[in-house]
Amino acid sequence: MDTLLLARLQFATTTSIHFLFVVVTLGLVTLLVAMQTAWVLTGNPKWERLTRYWGQLYVINYVLGIATGIVMEFQFGLNWSGLSRYVGNVFGAPLAIETLVAFFLESTFLGMWIFGWHRLGKGVHLALLWGVAITAYASAFWIMVANSWLQNPVGYEVRDGIAHLTDFGALLTNPSLGMAFGHVVSAALLVGGMLMAAVSAWHLIRRTPDFALFRTSLRIGVVTSAFAITMVQGFGFAQFGPVGAVQPTKFGQGPEGQALIAEWTTRFGPGDYTPPVLANVGLGFMILIGFTLGCVWFLLPLLFRDWIIRLRFPLWLILLALPLPFVAVILGWIAREVGRQPWVAYGLLPTEQAVSPVGAPVMLTSLIGFSLLLGTLAVTNWVLLARHAARGAADPALGRPPSPPHESAHPEPALV
Repeated sequence: MDTLLLARLQFATTTSIHFLFVVVTLGLVTLLVAMQTAWVLTGNPKWERLTRYWGQLYVINYVLGIATGIVMEFQFGLNWSGLSRYVGNVFGAPLAIETLVAFFLESTFLGMWIFGWHRLGKGVHLALLWGVAITAYASAFWIMVANSWLQNPVGYEVRDGIAHLTDFGALLTNPSLGMAFGHVVSAALLVGGMLMAAVSAWHLIRRTPDFALFRTSLRIGVVTSAFAITMVQGFGFAQFGPVGAVQPTKFGQGPEGQALIAEWTTRFGPGDYTPPVLANVGLGFMILIGFTLGCVWFLLPLLFRDWIIRLRFPLWLILLALPLPFVAVILGWIAREVGRQPWVAYGLLPTEQAVSPVGAPVMLTSLIGFSLLLGTLAVTNWVLLARHAARGAADPALGRPPSPPHESAHPEPALV
């Protein structure tokens, strides 16, 4: 058993599962902001019911997503001590900002939003949800800043064998950051839109009593998915330019790549500096899924006709297409991360030097343990989401008005 391979498998498992929670959270909170804003501006109770229903699913995914993030951080710290030691002064800066500024604020705003129903004014309550959404986007931004530095190290210098940050602004203007962040945000909107459309389609297929309500959320999901897939494709293809400039070995071996490999051979010794084929395979399937999901545009004129919705056929198409954006998200993440190999920090720190000095049996044990734990959390999440989604929007627990206090059966006698 190879310790490095086991560590990489563990990292791939934990980050991939956690990333699925992240895109659902980021996508749904954007739609929640739109629905609650519509409720505050119009006073239409339809938007309140939609906010409560989808907000409940959002909270379930958020809570279990935090648990997967904690598990991921544990394996990250345990298995990759070489990364922390060599580039922690640079790589750790955006991660610290993400944790202190974004994540803590996001959790605080969300807690106040959850327990603020019927206790806070509508404007204040809506402002809290806007705060949740803004800090969620900020959290994703700083994570992508850290990841982009691994893809293209900038703004640093090596002193005494340790990388030190010299230019914080260079992290924010990294060529591998802008389009990648837009791609991730667009993918999250696609996932959120498809999830909303698919759950709504399931209720419409079953002819649940809230036909008009789920027809509205179906249209919101389909419209969001249509615009999101266009942005996903745009940001995705736009990355080939910056990626080719800063990672010339990622998708081929042109003259720039060959020259870079020769330089690495001189600096680090002979080795295989070509990324695994898995990166390009994942990229190809992701592009194929992206073009397939682009067909959602053809559903836009159909779903605004009730008689088409009652035919159920387009509803089944949406329902069956639900796994596709999730698969594409994972394939895209694999293409980005595996395409960087054999480097943790591209051209700076080889992966084999970043792994912790532990034995293969220990690494295998942690791989099995973390995988089982994360798998359990993922299954629990989807079971809870399916269960609460199936209950419909009649009276979701989130935002339910407090029950009036019951009068005592034996009132105290009046004092004379």
